Amino acid sequence: MNMISRDELKPFITKDKSEIREFYHSKKMSLVEAMVEIGQATECHIHEKSEEIYYILEGEGLMEIENDKAQVSKDQAIIIPPRNRHRITNNGNTQLRFLCFCSPPYSDEDTLIEDI
Repeated sequence: MNMISRDELKPFITKDKSEIREFYHSKKMSLVEAMVEIGQATECHIHEKSEEIYYILEGEGLMEIENDKAQVSKDQAIIIPPRNRHRITNNGNTQLRFLCFCSPPYSDEDTLIEDI
């Protein structure tokens, strides 16, 4: 059995400026925990190939996908299709922490910084 503890994972900053810990990365998919501090936002970006699912673990924020905006919070999932501009802003009063599932897996090469 392959088990991974969050405390074993070293955080790093991605191209979109979120801090992540990568739980799993294969040729087909990846799973990371991402964090956005109070008042901060990820850079607006697209993934040419990857589709993503964000699952909010704690906090709240404003999710923007293309021209749609919605307030998101704990226990909600957001589907982000490939080639859709998106960003998430922590507009709450606690750290925004969420899981991000990507297929194909996340890569900086597939991440293009854009304006919404």
